[in-house]
Amino acid sequence: MKFGVLVFPGSNCDHDTYNVVENLVGQPVTFLWHASSDLEGCDAILVPGGFAYGDYLRTGAIAKFAPIMQSVTKFANNGGLVLGICNGFQILCESGLLPGALMRNAGQNYICKQVHLRTETIDSPFTHSLAKGRVLQMPIGHMEGNYFCDVDTLARLNAQDRIAFRYATTSGEVTKQANPNGSLENIAGILSEGRNVLGMMPHPDRSSETLLGSADGLLLFKAMAESLATAAK
Repeated sequence: MKFGVLVFPGSNCDHDTYNVVENLVGQPVTFLWHASSDLEGCDAILVPGGFAYGDYLRTGAIAKFAPIMQSVTKFANNGGLVLGICNGFQILCESGLLPGALMRNAGQNYICKQVHLRTETIDSPFTHSLAKGRVLQMPIGHMEGNYFCDVDTLARLNAQDRIAFRYATTSGEVTKQANPNGSLENIAGILSEGRNVLGMMPHPDRSSETLLGSADGLLLFKAMAESLATAAK
């Protein structure tokens, strides 16, 4: 199997993400430049955090037109695994691969801190190794992480079990106090209708080694590798 990490002008978590795959998951990985349309035979695509194109206009609005994203869209529509983290989540929403949008945080401030997430579904290539309700610790670092969608979309996300994570307390309670950015229904991550695309604001790449404060994020990357290995059999 082979992972690809996208690189846009302004990406700042591309090397973190690459490091997790190469040194912790132990799988082949390559960088994919934004101006290229070649996915180089990758079996999974990682859209990292950062400030693609400086977040001009709005987050992800320019990145969605990059040649590499046209290829990623075709890849995802054909069932390929795609994980978007933070700015990557914003890009996936702008590209139409995930519904809804990420708005400015309710407090109008940039937030950088550790948060807790409750696992809402294990029916995905990213969460199948977790237990439903398991609480994970990961950091966030964003200004526009306030997830919003219309009433019909929210109903579909809930009905189709496509909400992957919700902000919660350490004991797994979904409360207003545990919501760092005003996100609708404490949503921290969602899945596509095909369940092969995951977007999330918290950083599994920054929480994949205990020396970073938590290794919970590594579970998602390992689950992706296991899903790819199973599919290849």
